[in-house]
Amino acid sequence: MKHVLTIAGSDSGGGAGIQADLKTFSALGVYGMSVITAITAQNTLGVQAVEDVSPELVEAQLTSIFSDIRVDAIKIGMVSNQDTIQVIARQLEKHQLPVVLDPVMVAKGGHGLLQPNAEHALLEQLLPLSTLVTPNIPEIERMIGQTVHSLDDMKQATVKLAEKRARAILLKGGHLEGHDATDLLYADGRYVVFEQERIETRHTHGTGCTLSAAIAAHLALGHSLEDSISHAKRYVTEAIRHGFALGHGIGPTHHFHELWRDTHATTHP
Repeated sequence: MKHVLTIAGSDSGGGAGIQADLKTFSALGVYGMSVITAITAQNTLGVQAVEDVSPELVEAQLTSIFSDIRVDAIKIGMVSNQDTIQVIARQLEKHQLPVVLDPVMVAKGGHGLLQPNAEHALLEQLLPLSTLVTPNIPEIERMIGQTVHSLDDMKQATVKLAEKRARAILLKGGHLEGHDATDLLYADGRYVVFEQERIETRHTHGTGCTLSAAIAAHLALGHSLEDSISHAKRYVTEAIRHGFALGHGIGPTHHFHELWRDTHATTHP
């Protein structure tokens, strides 16, 4: 069995963050491990409070895992302060592994999750060490300082982010209007467009976390970057299709929906 590590924040509501990552790993047949960077008080209505785990404890968690358990791929989510980013970067430099970086900056409800000094550290230290970075449109707009309104804008934005030493960029186009949900991969000087039907639902909490975790899982399973993205995007589309109401706000995607279990069993016995 392959082992995948998530380095991210905890979502007490269970729909995003560490909880969504571990559910995704289980659904895709890999063994999930976790390093918690922050604890949030969070539900379907939004984020009410955030408290960072100390950089020392983040480092202790990383050391504990790497000293004992083989890691086949890493997903990085919420890393809200500069000191924690430095700790993670030092560990990544020691271990040459597939790394998927999901630059979590703002929660779906609008709560800021990345401290201002951490944004620069993320770009300077984690971005060059990552196999793939998976920003959505608001995130890449903050990272490069220009707006994105079309597929052509997406192409220009990924090239500009690549100039900041990003190896490969998957720009998620869910914030754009259109019948399909279009994501754009820019890697090795070429573009690849991934399209799936747009599911009309409000229950989309945790989609970004789930997608990046699914890509990391497929990389650990030995798939190419393009195949990993393609498999992960199909998985997330079905998880969104089967998303469900929970609480009084935006419900989560369904990581263990029956349709995925039936089809997945035929590809990963």
